[in-house]
Amino acid sequence: MYRASQFISRLRLITVGSSRWKSSTPPPGAKSLSSPLAKDSFLNGSNAVFIDSLYDQWKADEESVDPSWRKYFSESSYGIDSTVSGTTEQLNVNETVTDHLKVQSLIRNYQHLGHHIAALDPLNLYNADLDPSIPQELRLDTYTSSDEDLERYFTLPKTTQIGGDVKTLKLGEIFDRLRKIYCGSIGVDYMHITEPKTFEWIRDKFETPGISDLSKEDKLKVLRRLIKSVGFENFLNQKWSTEKRFGSEGCEVIAPALQEVIDRSAQLGVDNFIVGMSHRGRLNVIANVAKQPLQKIFSRFKKNLSFHNVEDQGTGDVKYHLGMFTKTYNEAAGKDVTFTMAANPSHLEAVNPIVQGRTRGEQFFHSGENPTKNVMSILVHGDAAFAGQGVVYETIQLSDVDNYSTGGTIHIVVNNQIGFTTDPRNGRSSSYCTDVAKVVNAPVFHVNADDPEAVAYASRVAAEYRDKFQKDIFIDLVCYRRYGHNEMDNPEFTHPAMYHAIKTKTGVLALYVDKLVKEGVCTKVQYKEESKKFNNECKEAAEIAESKTSNDVHDWISADWKSFLKSSSYNETMETGVEKDTLVYIGNKFCSVPKHITVHNTLKGVLMKRYQLLEDRKVDWAMGEAMAFGSMLKENVHVRLSGQDVERGTFSHRHHVLHHQSRTDVDGKIKWNTLDNLFDEQARYTICNSILSEYGVLGFETGYSIVRPNMLVCWEAQFGDFHNCAQPIIDQFISSGQEKWGYQTGIVLLLPHGYEGMGPEHSSGRLERFLQLCNDDMDVIPDLSTEKHVIKQLHDHNMQVVNCSTPANYFHVLRRQVSFNFRKPLIIMTPKSLLRHPDAVSSLDEMEIGTSFQRVIPESGVASSDINCNSVKRIIFCSGKMYYDLHSTRKSKGLEKSIAISRIEQLFPFPYDMIRSEVEKYPNADIVWCQEEPKNMGAWSFVQPRVYNITGHLKLPRYVGRKPSGSVAAGTKKDHDIQQAEFLAEALDVD
Repeated sequence: MYRASQFISRLRLITVGSSRWKSSTPPPGAKSLSSPLAKDSFLNGSNAVFIDSLYDQWKADEESVDPSWRKYFSESSYGIDSTVSGTTEQLNVNETVTDHLKVQSLIRNYQHLGHHIAALDPLNLYNADLDPSIPQELRLDTYTSSDEDLERYFTLPKTTQIGGDVKTLKLGEIFDRLRKIYCGSIGVDYMHITEPKTFEWIRDKFETPGISDLSKEDKLKVLRRLIKSVGFENFLNQKWSTEKRFGSEGCEVIAPALQEVIDRSAQLGVDNFIVGMSHRGRLNVIANVAKQPLQKIFSRFKKNLSFHNVEDQGTGDVKYHLGMFTKTYNEAAGKDVTFTMAANPSHLEAVNPIVQGRTRGEQFFHSGENPTKNVMSILVHGDAAFAGQGVVYETIQLSDVDNYSTGGTIHIVVNNQIGFTTDPRNGRSSSYCTDVAKVVNAPVFHVNADDPEAVAYASRVAAEYRDKFQKDIFIDLVCYRRYGHNEMDNPEFTHPAMYHAIKTKTGVLALYVDKLVKEGVCTKVQYKEESKKFNNECKEAAEIAESKTSNDVHDWISADWKSFLKSSSYNETMETGVEKDTLVYIGNKFCSVPKHITVHNTLKGVLMKRYQLLEDRKVDWAMGEAMAFGSMLKENVHVRLSGQDVERGTFSHRHHVLHHQSRTDVDGKIKWNTLDNLFDEQARYTICNSILSEYGVLGFETGYSIVRPNMLVCWEAQFGDFHNCAQPIIDQFISSGQEKWGYQTGIVLLLPHGYEGMGPEHSSGRLERFLQLCNDDMDVIPDLSTEKHVIKQLHDHNMQVVNCSTPANYFHVLRRQVSFNFRKPLIIMTPKSLLRHPDAVSSLDEMEIGTSFQRVIPESGVASSDINCNSVKRIIFCSGKMYYDLHSTRKSKGLEKSIAISRIEQLFPFPYDMIRSEVEKYPNADIVWCQEEPKNMGAWSFVQPRVYNITGHLKLPRYVGRKPSGSVAAGTKKDHDIQQAEFLAEALDVD
């Protein structure tokens, strides 16, 4: 058939421009974006599609297309396979074709670029895309220089809905409609999306005539919400004018925007909202969106109040960092919804992966048929942080990854058009602060925050988009910051022009009231009555707050663990052993391969060695871990293990997911998760290789772990020191989260650690950094006389740090993590060479009923015999892999009677009682702490004063190990071996 492709080929030989359509010279500074139809109308395939669609439309109904097209299709050979001759008549028709295609180009360019010239800045000073020029493709004189053309009718292509039911419009009307849709208070940034159904859906939501108009009821709802948002900030400013509160002035629409998102989402099925945001506007959102009673918020402004329940729940945080959890009735949906505001530090955007992890966790436990539609996350960002913080990119990259996706997040950027004091032109290289959204093909709605109706409509569409496509979407609220970074800051030092404009600017509420009064939607009297009503509510709440004598920390806990935390008694046993038959069953399953899977030949050997160990009633490290996980799954404890390469294990030791060895299974879909298929009735086992991220993924897993107490959530670093990329999560959420914000987490960090000559970057899990974060007073030795006291010690401190030396102890510490009626983070320095060390195996007897985690593994050889204790010259305390190096060297020197070696498996909380017992057992021995890390690293500075205090300052422990160093480890294997030989010789020299 002779169709557009052949038609285009011959028209390349024809001059298509006419005098009416010659474009003018681009203005200075105009963007050099292509305008293909202004140069050659028929050089790209989209034009062929346009002609073909018109031809099909004409065949179905001749009256549905423009008369010029009717004439062309009826008189030309279009659609017929024949040789075309370039007659004069056809050339005249072709000029009409060219004009129509220029209109198509005009429409497409406004769809693609219109947001660049949208009226977004409330101050009328800046450009949201940092570029004041007008793209040549958006100028009318690019397409025509004649006023007569503005009155010509053109058939609208199927790629637009600006005409609604009307198929033809005048050129002037087309231009005006495009300007109104794409260059008004909303800049729709969506043409980068590669999925046709997606951008067509968005196009229709904005181009369809009248679709964004709000009803009178909707306008009044927006007004009421805006009155409360502005009134809340005004009341705080008048009542506590010298208090930092990081108000939303200049972006008061943030609360109405969130309310619209929640209302529409709730109508579409969402019943659980997890929200993360930084401090600006946070109190306003908590008051007007989360519906936290005003008196509870206002009481936080009383300077003489502290938290009660401090001993149990922590010391609190400043009011604009606190989280909260509530259930409220949503009138729009006619149902109760849960609202969680995640606690957040001043580390901007750090809360993002926390929220995503919590959302994923809530979806996992949700009982609905479609949890991703029932539970959703909302993230509120600041423009400077959103463009500058790497965790934003990491979190967004998780959005569509298996086992991390949450079915779409609604992101709202409070675009102040300024950082703390930094101009956005110095704060990013991209056009918009939201350009990172394009990494995942997400649409962005840039909205003028001084247009509440535009904000409301964009928020509604965002909620509908998330529901339909289950993907992320972004709203860029272009606003301003009425005060400085906080209410006490003076921004005029650095931005005099901006703040002169802000000082004289009318606020959004006054502007909107004037608009509605002119439209006859409300009266000034009605507005004043509504404002007075809310102000009186604030006054009454402030009076109640004045009478409060303390703040209840439970009002500001962002996790609903009340039923779990209500018991004040502690477990009285630390036993975590498992029935022998269960261990053997799990072990056999772990060594077996299902019939439909063919594993790699090397892996067959690995599984056979495991089976042989099991036959001898022994387990290695991987088997101990599998038995811990499997036994918990049998007890209905959900287990999740995440991190880089965790399915196989960095050191190829785990192999929890077996991959079918097939050359045709290019997507790797034929695989088997062994531990997820142990028992007919068991909890879910999730193991997932993560993206190459530490900050984002550890934050995600930490958030996940907060959701429920009855699960074990583990994150494994590829190498231990890689956790330093996630230090803000460790410092702000893991080590201090309970004391600041009252919630608990049982997150487990698995950090491969051990000096084996692999260089500075792959040796240390930076044990010293975790010990420095531990809240222990080395001068106070607690009572640890009973198991109950030992458990209380765990309860009273902020986390646990262990360096296990046996698979059995690793097994027990994992099981212990979910055995108590409280949760604490657990940091484990996991081994590398010990994964295959012939001596690093455990007997099943050490894991059966009646056994438990050993905080200290004392010397058990000849040195510990009653008749030999007094003859021991030295007791060496060590941890982890160091024991095996010392043990083998001691044996080679024949010093088993002279030197005792005790392993401190739990470094924190410190096992004072067991260390004292070991020291007293060898009264004539000196004390040495031996470690493989340099002296300024590792556990030395933590252990030394505690052991010294245990001895009553009678015996000063001596250090043996590597010398202080700025680098973690030697750069070559040779230097490593020399250093190790030297300090091992020193440790065992008792002559």
